[in-house]
Amino acid sequence: MAEGAAAAVGAGLDVNTAGNPTEVAMAYLQDETDGDIANLNLGELDLTTDEYILDEVDIHIQANLEDDLVKEALKTGVDLRQYSKQVEAELQRIEQASIKDYIKESQNIALLHNQITACDSILERMEGMLSGFQSDLSSISSEIQTLQQQSVSMNVRLKNRQAVRSHLSQLVDELVVPGAMISTILDSPVTEQEFLEQLHELNNKINFAKELSFRETLACSDIQDIVDRLKLKAVSKIREFILQKIYSFKKPMTNYQIPQNTLLKYRFFYQFLLANERTVAKEIRDEYVDTMSKIYYSYFKSYSGRLLKVQYEEVADKDDLMGVEDTAKKGFFSKPSLKSRNTIFTLGQRGAILSPAELEGPILVPHTAQRGDSRYPYETLFRSQHYALLDNGCREYLFLSDFFMVAGNSALDLFNSIMGKTLGMLVKSMTAYVSDCYDSIAVFLCIHIILRFRAITAKRNIPALDKYWEAVLELLWPRFELILEMNIHSIRNTDPQKLGVLDTRPHYITRRYAEFSSAIVSINQTFPNERTNALLGQLQVEVENFVLKMAAEFPSRRDQLIFLINNYDMMLGVLMERAADDSKEVEGFQQLLLARTQEFIEEILSPPFGGMIAFVKEAEALMEKGQLDRLKNEEARITQLVRGFSGTWKQSVESMSQDVMRSFTNFKNGTSIIQGALTQLIQYYHGFHKILNQPTFRSLAVRSELINLHHLMVEVKKHKPNF
Repeated sequence: MAEGAAAAVGAGLDVNTAGNPTEVAMAYLQDETDGDIANLNLGELDLTTDEYILDEVDIHIQANLEDDLVKEALKTGVDLRQYSKQVEAELQRIEQASIKDYIKESQNIALLHNQITACDSILERMEGMLSGFQSDLSSISSEIQTLQQQSVSMNVRLKNRQAVRSHLSQLVDELVVPGAMISTILDSPVTEQEFLEQLHELNNKINFAKELSFRETLACSDIQDIVDRLKLKAVSKIREFILQKIYSFKKPMTNYQIPQNTLLKYRFFYQFLLANERTVAKEIRDEYVDTMSKIYYSYFKSYSGRLLKVQYEEVADKDDLMGVEDTAKKGFFSKPSLKSRNTIFTLGQRGAILSPAELEGPILVPHTAQRGDSRYPYETLFRSQHYALLDNGCREYLFLSDFFMVAGNSALDLFNSIMGKTLGMLVKSMTAYVSDCYDSIAVFLCIHIILRFRAITAKRNIPALDKYWEAVLELLWPRFELILEMNIHSIRNTDPQKLGVLDTRPHYITRRYAEFSSAIVSINQTFPNERTNALLGQLQVEVENFVLKMAAEFPSRRDQLIFLINNYDMMLGVLMERAADDSKEVEGFQQLLLARTQEFIEEILSPPFGGMIAFVKEAEALMEKGQLDRLKNEEARITQLVRGFSGTWKQSVESMSQDVMRSFTNFKNGTSIIQGALTQLIQYYHGFHKILNQPTFRSLAVRSELINLHHLMVEVKKHKPNF
């Protein structure tokens, strides 16, 4: 109400009437309306101002002229003064209507005024509250920042304390020696798992104490004494345990692999000694090396000596060479008893020693073989001896690498310190034996045994025996080559006249060569060696020369060819049983056999059919030159040839077949020669037919007496022997 009275006073109303809402509203509206009319009439033109400018008047006049009402009035020619009065009257009427509306709504306006006033007071109170909240929030924000800073600080302190605690707890755990560790190290046997576990813990504490001593940690001195005492006790117990196991190797009939496997279970014992008491570790290592060196030396020396007692009693000597005559040594190639002696030039079943089953089979037990009166060739004994060496050597090398924790050259040096004496003894005894050995097949088999054993050790990645294998090969190869060269010289120096009665059957020297060559070739195919191939080539040349020298002793060319064919066929047959079909030896003898066979066929066809064969060859030569007419006057000769062949060919073929089968020891080869001879005969007779069909001889009456070629082929097939 105070504000309403103030408004009434400002409007020029009496204060006493200002309290009436209706009067207040009317006075307010009257005042507002008068102001609007004044503003409407004058606009923004202030005619009393000193700043009035005529240019601005022009602008306002121009703007009023643009008004739509002014334009309409000017257009209709209305008097502006009269029009202005009309407008003023209209405005008064509208003003009165508006005042009535205001008076009508005076109650609502007063109510609205009161509500606005109430809202102002509420908003004022809310503004005060919000100002209080704002001040409170600002203080809370500062408190939150303070708490955040305190939290970060506390988190940093916590992390630092946790880090310190972890280091301190680890340090305390490592420094503290539990009572269980002390009692276990002092009282428990070393073979118990608990002792091994506590030994690991003790080793960790020893290493930790060493590390702390370098840092000069004072707490280390508190436990150093007890740790040292426990270490000495553990070293003493471990030393006693390992030495007892090493001493057990020396007991008779002991399988030393069992205590070795036990030691491997406790390999950490040696690692502990090596880290904490090197003098004791060296003592144990030296004791092991000395003990095992003596055991291996004694075992292999005894085993090698006992193996030689079950070798064949009869062995090859310097006179058992390929070119030595059969009469020089009675019964040289008579079949020996398999229990007493092996063959020298024949491989037989000896090559089976190189099969995987026998190569890595169980070793021989000499006393068992002696009880059974069994005897073996040298290569079997050699295989057994060196397989035992291979097996023991590989096991020992792996044990040394694992238990003594050595590798590379250190492992090889340690292995050689144990096995060196034994290997030297084996090489020495082998040198003595090989120097008096003349069994080339045995030496060659030993070479290939070593080559295969070397491949086995390489596959197992065991380099310990590599130098020994090389030493043995350097010993065996020269001896094999020497024996082979001795055989070559013996064949080269053979005198055919000292070899007894001549015989067209295969010679025993060529049989020796065939058996020997097939044996060496079949063995050499697995590990080819050029030096061996070269020596075999020299031997083959000498044998071919020997066969030719022997054949030259026969007076007739026919017997010479039979001897050559029999020997070539025998050598080829033996070689093809073992050697590959494309080997140089097989191909060489195939060519020689084919050439001599063809020559022999011509030789046996010559007596019964020589005239016809000579005529065919002569006529074919003249036909090529176009001079066949030179034989025009040979009618009598041709007639004799035609009638002679027709009358005697069956008897001649039958006689020839029987003669061939008697001459050759190999029936299959004899059959092949007969078939070749009959085929050659048909070819010659076919050529004879062809010549007589030429114009020069068509007028001969004897042509009608020629045997039909097809009929001849049918008849000839009847004479082919079947075997």
